[in-house]
Amino acid sequence: MLDRRKFLHASLWSSAAALLVPRNGWAARANGKPQKPLVISTWAPNVKANAAAWTVLSSGGRAVDAVEQGVQVPEADPKDQSVGYGGLPDRDGKVTLDACIMDEHGNCGAVMFLEEIMHPIKVARLVMEKTPHVQLAGEGALQFALANGFKRENLLTPESEKAWHEWLRTAHYDPMTIPKLLEKQNVPGQQNNHDTIGMLALDAAGNLSGACTTSGMAYKMRGRVGDSPIIGAGLYVDNEIGAATSTGVGEEVVRICGSHTVVELMRQGLSPEEACRQTVMRIVKKRGAAAKDLQVGFIAVNNRGTIGGYALQKGFTYAVQTTAGSKVYESKSVY
Repeated sequence: MLDRRKFLHASLWSSAAALLVPRNGWAARANGKPQKPLVISTWAPNVKANAAAWTVLSSGGRAVDAVEQGVQVPEADPKDQSVGYGGLPDRDGKVTLDACIMDEHGNCGAVMFLEEIMHPIKVARLVMEKTPHVQLAGEGALQFALANGFKRENLLTPESEKAWHEWLRTAHYDPMTIPKLLEKQNVPGQQNNHDTIGMLALDAAGNLSGACTTSGMAYKMRGRVGDSPIIGAGLYVDNEIGAATSTGVGEEVVRICGSHTVVELMRQGLSPEEACRQTVMRIVKKRGAAAKDLQVGFIAVNNRGTIGGYALQKGFTYAVQTTAGSKVYESKSVY
């Protein structure tokens, strides 16, 4: 969790090092032609999420259905402290969730500051399909979910509650030091080596969609919302060009409308990797020396099936599933 701050290299994934592909641009192609379908998501552990999305894509399903299905895997995983059930709480001990989804037609929906609902991505899709709005927040988002058949559930696991109580001993809030604190706590079985899941898919029909979901920054101020549920910041899809999503310190992504920026740079002819790199460099330009203490990563795919990623710090990985199989890539980085 919280590797938006340091993008920790957990020993859990050292055994998977053989899966890592050299950090360069990559196109999902077969016999010189774009290979469809494909799914790409932030972080190596999300190969499991990709597998769930692939069950939809491999049977000819829509990209939007695939990403919705895929991100529900970490949302329901109690060992994942960065997304959904098991997510680390805010400073008041409450687990609050953010999510958004966007399809090939530009339709989009989002929920933010949502409590007690296992799958915020499903609620976000209902916002997209059943309301005239794009975003619902807080109590209103909860009321909407309950009215549509969702049930209240306690999302704070014993492990995450224990971590919160440990944090309360000092209650020091610094997003860049929280990962170190989590390492010291050494909570058994917890996956603290990744962050928000952002997922992008290109289906067999050549259509793009994306989804992003998170429990946000641990021990955040009550009501804090990052980039993940904000269309144009944490996620953006333009079916004529490509799609992008982000992970990391959400405030930095919001400041530059990060995912939208990536897509617009692809519109100008840049490759997905170069578009991600130039977007990351905007953060460097704005933040100066302070950028060395931040982490943000982007992944992108264009409508030809070329993928790419880039980050501020080393350690950012992304997972890809195609008909050729599943692979994990380590992105290039500024530092």
